[in-house]
Amino acid sequence: MLHIGCHLSSSKGFLAMGKEAVRLGADTFQYFTRNPRGSKAKAIDPQDVARYLAFAQEQGFVPVVAHAPYTLNACSAEEKTREFARQTLADDLQRMEYTPGGLYNFHPGSHVGQGAEEGIRLIAQALNEVLTPDMTTTVLLETMAGKGTEVGRSFEELRAILDQVELREKMGVCLDTCHVHDAGYDIVHNLDGVLTEFDRVIGLERLKAIHLNDSMNPAGSRKDRHQKIGEGTIGLDAFAEIINHPALRGLPFVLETPNDSDGYAAEIRLLRSLFRE
Repeated sequence: MLHIGCHLSSSKGFLAMGKEAVRLGADTFQYFTRNPRGSKAKAIDPQDVARYLAFAQEQGFVPVVAHAPYTLNACSAEEKTREFARQTLADDLQRMEYTPGGLYNFHPGSHVGQGAEEGIRLIAQALNEVLTPDMTTTVLLETMAGKGTEVGRSFEELRAILDQVELREKMGVCLDTCHVHDAGYDIVHNLDGVLTEFDRVIGLERLKAIHLNDSMNPAGSRKDRHQKIGEGTIGLDAFAEIINHPALRGLPFVLETPNDSDGYAAEIRLLRSLFRE
């Protein structure tokens, strides 16, 4: 079965997101834990969460993906920014326990001139401060396109972070198709080779979720501009192979394409039609 969803607004609560996902034909979804450009998090309503958990079980949802705000940068050159990242990570991971067993995805950050090695050290340091043995959430490092001074532009950089995290069993990776394409990994013509490389460097057992996004830019551009499925430089044929690949089947696929709800519903129908049971 294809487990697929899209990014939804969390403003109306968990149950509303669950119902919207079902309306769109999804069995998973992604949401921001707080304002993606700010720091304020909406208070969690335990009754809403309880109703959502019952609904999700009834609907057969697979684990959903929470996304950290874009402003989080655990490897900033400024201590104030790094402290915000640590506080946000810690608070989000506490809030995630309302929905046990979830996935929490974040962009590793930008080293802003300090160098990738120092950026990697700072990211791992932040994770070591916030991860706890009793948490049920898996924290995901997202593959990045490599624009500017982003950390995570290669599988090796993600592995270097993982190697420095003490509670490594709490960690995983989210592979973004647009990002890896723009970073220079040839998922269009050599998907098998890319996944073999991922397995060699990181290990496919660490791959917990896929962001399904086409790209506006050519491979290796390091630009990170998402496009609708089949309308970019990755193309529909490649997405058919991605969702049907034996190493990826069973993972939650999340759309982050430039769409409204009707567009997401159409993409979900399209991708379901391409899935080979």
